[in-house]
Amino acid sequence: MQENATEVTAAGIARLAGVGRAAVSNWRRRHADFPRPVGGTETSPSFALADVEEWLRKQGKLAEVPLRERVWQHLAGHPGGPVTALVHAGCALLLINDRPTVWLELAAGSDERLAELLPTALDQVLTPRFGVVGGRAVNTPTAAELLPSAPLLRGAAELAAGLGARQTYEFLLGRHLDANPRQYTLTPAGLASLMAELAGSARTVLDPACGTGALLRAAASGPDQQLYGQDSVPDLAALTGLRLALHTRATVRSAAEDTLRADAYDRVRADVVLCHPPFNERNWGHDELAYDARWEYGFPARTESELAWVQHALARLRDGGTAVLLMPPAAASRRSGRRIRADLLRRGALRAVIALPAGAAPPYNIPLHLWVLRRPEKAPAQPELLLADTGAPGESGGAAERGREPAGGRGGLDWTAVRTAVLDAWRPFDRTGTAPEQPGVSRSVPVIELLDDDVDLAPARHLPPPAEAGGAEQLTTVRERLGETLRLTAELAPRAAGEPSPARWPLTTVGELARAGALVLRTGGNSAPARVPVLTDHDVFAGTAPSGALPEGDEEPVLVRAGDVVVPVLGGGSVARVVDDATAGAALGRNLTLLRPDTGALDAWFLAGFLRGTANNRQASSYASTATRLDVRRLQLPRLPLDQQRRYGARFRALAEFEEALRRAGRLGEQLVRGMYDGLTDGTVAPE
Repeated sequence: MQENATEVTAAGIARLAGVGRAAVSNWRRRHADFPRPVGGTETSPSFALADVEEWLRKQGKLAEVPLRERVWQHLAGHPGGPVTALVHAGCALLLINDRPTVWLELAAGSDERLAELLPTALDQVLTPRFGVVGGRAVNTPTAAELLPSAPLLRGAAELAAGLGARQTYEFLLGRHLDANPRQYTLTPAGLASLMAELAGSARTVLDPACGTGALLRAAASGPDQQLYGQDSVPDLAALTGLRLALHTRATVRSAAEDTLRADAYDRVRADVVLCHPPFNERNWGHDELAYDARWEYGFPARTESELAWVQHALARLRDGGTAVLLMPPAAASRRSGRRIRADLLRRGALRAVIALPAGAAPPYNIPLHLWVLRRPEKAPAQPELLLADTGAPGESGGAAERGREPAGGRGGLDWTAVRTAVLDAWRPFDRTGTAPEQPGVSRSVPVIELLDDDVDLAPARHLPPPAEAGGAEQLTTVRERLGETLRLTAELAPRAAGEPSPARWPLTTVGELARAGALVLRTGGNSAPARVPVLTDHDVFAGTAPSGALPEGDEEPVLVRAGDVVVPVLGGGSVARVVDDATAGAALGRNLTLLRPDTGALDAWFLAGFLRGTANNRQASSYASTATRLDVRRLQLPRLPLDQQRRYGARFRALAEFEEALRRAGRLGEQLVRGMYDGLTDGTVAPE
């Protein structure tokens, strides 16, 4: 066995073979030739992936394993760590993308020959694409570094033959980010696209805190562009550079330095700066940078790191260039930053402050702000500031009634509605410097009105309440709908149960039914076509319409049909949802399993009802320290004739209708209570 070979845990072996952990334990006990552990601990051993694959292949257990799962296991168990593996895979995929014939020639030999010749070939690709910049993040790996990666690179090349190099890298990077959510602060794709649209088209784009490159990826549009990314974490800078090089033919520069202390692009004057800076940083360089030329609008206090990023962005813009930054809401009102905010307003540099709904980006429980800035060519005579609030009650109050959460959470944010509200307010203001007032949504405020002792720029403090919020006519309508729903709820309440009889049915499992062809089992994908709604696990738990989104890719999505049964596999809830005509056509999201019954053998409502049994879920679940995972194949249901299934199915369907009526009544009740409070406090409803 090769030294420093890729290792895999028992859980990884289970995923490779499509079985449970218990099956792997049984193999180890029953088969003397099962590979011996090469690392890990006594309670959590690890095995050489090459040995495991050879054993599974001999046993006939590897033939149906998806290629992407095998490639992922090579990456996740790489001896240098998954980030090193991602960098090596990205370099090879870039070579495959730019010079496919060179790769084919190198890959024809042994692993040792591939590792020996690959650095020279990579250097011929990396240098032209990334140039030579001080602190450049993407450096050519050596032959010794590449040798343990050879199986990964061959697998990634095979995967790229079907998916394409770019989509292969997006799959591997996306899966790594999903597997390590606490290590990275991500900018959601919907937010990145909105920030790029606010900034407008540009030839030169800079992100001084690029993270995984979501903002630069959203801004990339043509080969004549120049994209500059910098991050203090070398791994992130390298991943961003490779991601962008695979995504676009634009010139890409990525640097690994602390931007505020060691700016790699101090001579760049960009058309657009996009930035999702780190929040609440105390150690941002306050003591070392007191006399830095970037503090044109005032020296930021130690607690105002975000205002240091704002001024850095303005300093890197050409005259008339635009910057869009994601900011914590406190930056708009903290007293320690009021002098800088005042100077930004007086000189016309700050053009808009836009409050987003909670859930737009981490931290998800806070309604973050977007600041739109422009490097002034000359101070405007009568400057105004656009203030907008897309998370105001008037905007989101009806979201729940439309089947969506008003605040994002896990996939609940309606990015289409947020984008429309923001751009409808920004575009007229951008053209004319002023905009018509939309009560509760946006207002163009003369700067002179904001230059008081606090210079508080929080939009909610300056917007008039929406005219219709809590209005008597609207509340009357809500009250009538609530009354109708409560009457319907009473009618749908389950009737008294019949006399119980001992349930001694012969049982079967979902896995056995799938093997017998009585149902088809599918799992949610990692990509979906643009504009296809995605049914998320949150939607299934909440009983709402499809509200999620997945990255666009070449992977064939699983589209749900009416009569399918969808089951969340995480969260520990006893939930199963039968897809109706309104939901049909949506893509199946992550952490969901779809069961498509043969209607000649299984009734969908019978299936969904028995899958929801608490005891059934308990016996099919496994428990980790922070999560509960459901093994859908182990869920049980009785073997009953189809006519008897339909009797149970009719009762389960009636229970589901009652459950939905309760949800609707709860939403209407919340809307009525909120509207009454708002109406009484803003004067649109009389107390009589």
